[in-house]
Amino acid sequence: MRVVVTRPENSARRSAERLRSLGHEPVLLPLTKARHRADLAEDAFDKPHAALAVTSAEAVRVLSALADRLKPYLEETLYVVGDATARAAGEAGFQNICVGPGTGAALAELIASRTPEFAAPLLYLAGKPRSPKFEEGLHAKKVPFVTAEIYEMSPIAYDEDIIRHALLDPPANAVLLYSRENARLFFDFAVPHAAALAAMRMLCLSDNVAGVVPYEFHRNIKIAEHPDEDGLLALL
Repeated sequence: MRVVVTRPENSARRSAERLRSLGHEPVLLPLTKARHRADLAEDAFDKPHAALAVTSAEAVRVLSALADRLKPYLEETLYVVGDATARAAGEAGFQNICVGPGTGAALAELIASRTPEFAAPLLYLAGKPRSPKFEEGLHAKKVPFVTAEIYEMSPIAYDEDIIRHALLDPPANAVLLYSRENARLFFDFAVPHAAALAAMRMLCLSDNVAGVVPYEFHRNIKIAEHPDEDGLLALL
């Protein structure tokens, strides 16, 4: 199958390798690029906090840029959203990693169940834009937290020739959609070509992601059983 990979470039290359190993043809179409603010992460670490939380591997990449300055915090409890983020955190040197089941809402439930009372706020090291589910879950469970926005994902502008080549030359068979924002940006490019892409499978990480798929593509939605890339690739 010809599969469009919409993740940022660093992650997309790893996804492409996995697709090739499964016999598919990856088409890399990163929709965003990251602007890291390691200085804001360092400022946030200086303030009182009981534990750390991240909901993306991109946040871990920002922290890794601190190099030796990160060492004092590597033994702190770090809550991560799922296995992929946990692997990135382990590679960065974190030693006390608590892994959630793959969604921000479920991670908030896990944190609330393990920390009935924090002596200081949880420090959430986040990106922009992001899903509100994790923070909403913490609020609902009355878990004190502060959010530090340490990176921003900016949309990448493509000219029409690149889009047509990626999606239509020949028509893609499937697209991997990892987040609501990721999906929204993809369909800005795809909707004008809806007729040519009528058979393309919309492989969504979760119901939340599927919620932004335009009506004309609804018949092709497939949702991962588990909210991670393994779950997405199992849909192929």
